[in-house]
Formats: sequence, structure tokens, C-alpha cells
Amino acid sequence: VQLQAYGGGLVQAGGSLRLSCAASGFSFDDYTIGWFRQDPGKERVFVAGIGWSGGTRYAASVKGRFTISRDNAKNTVYLQMNSLKPEDMAVYYCAADRASWVSTNLREYDYWGQGTLVTVSS
Repeated sequence: VQLQAYGGGLVQAGGSLRLSCAASGFSFDDYTIGWFRQDPGKERVFVAGIGWSGGTRYAASVKGRFTISRDNAKNTVYLQMNSLKPEDMAVYYCAADRASWVSTNLREYDYWGQGTLVTVSS
């Protein structure tokens, strides 16, 4: 089982980035995929998630600015991040959950990727 998150980088406030999460080794179509982020010294928190049927859920802090989508043919989930703010700066992780609904609880997720760093300059 492998989840690989990539696409992070340095961007100015107000800019955009698209993160990708490539999965392998499990039945991707049957899993909810979530994005979480973590600042140094803080808890990892939910950002967005997409169920196997396409239903989505967002944290209030990113709703309207971030869009999550999935391409089951490519076993990949995307997180389009627009209007980035300095407070969005963190390491972003993707994770897979066997449940059909999108949980915000990181303990519900079975598999995790290694994280990709997003830096937003003000």
C-alpha cells in the first residue's frame, strides 16, 4: 500500500497550488481519500475529503478556496488550492479510509502518505 503526496512548494499569498495524491496497492475506488495538514508542534487537522462516490467535505477554513477531486482511472486525488493565505502553510498529508463517508477524524484513516510542504509567503 502506498500513498504519495506531491505538488507542494513555495507560493505567494493569493496564489494557487495543486496537490496530488497517487495511490497504489489497494482498491482505490472503494476508499475515501482525505487531505490533512500539520503545522510544527500542532495537531494534524482535516482539510478536505472525497468519498468513493464523489461526495466531498471541507474544513470551514478552506471552503470556497480549495477543491478536492478524484480520478479513479489514475488512482489519484487532487487538491486545488486557490487564494492561498499564510495560515495555509503546513505539511499536507493524504490518507485513505475504507469508509464510504468522509470523516474528519484522522484516527479513522488506514493509510497515510509521506506529506508535501506548502509554503505561503506574505
